[in-house]
Amino acid sequence: MRQSTNLYKALSDQNRLRILLMLQEKSLCVCEIVEILELANSTVSKHLSILRNVDLIMDEKDGRWVNYRLATKMESEKIESVMLQLHELLKDDDTIQHDNQQLVGVDRFQICGT
Repeated sequence: MRQSTNLYKALSDQNRLRILLMLQEKSLCVCEIVEILELANSTVSKHLSILRNVDLIMDEKDGRWVNYRLATKMESEKIESVMLQLHELLKDDDTIQHDNQQLVGVDRFQICGT
């Protein structure tokens, strides 16, 4: 029961839902997520930590960046059903559509420098 409760708590925040849907499109570093959400780095890091703790996302070190991505089916048995439901519920949401437009132009090299 505790795992289910923690999963639903993780999904109970608008910014965490936005992060999940962005990561469905592509892997992102913290600075790219900060840019799109327009939140403080520490706030985004906390949201990522919560999502990682319930096995919805994974992180991978890549040089100076840590890339965040959705967990695979092998890494999380919950991920597929969660993402199907989120996509269906939020596909027409204006905020999600705006985030997807922002994703096209976000560039870590411009945001964070080289």
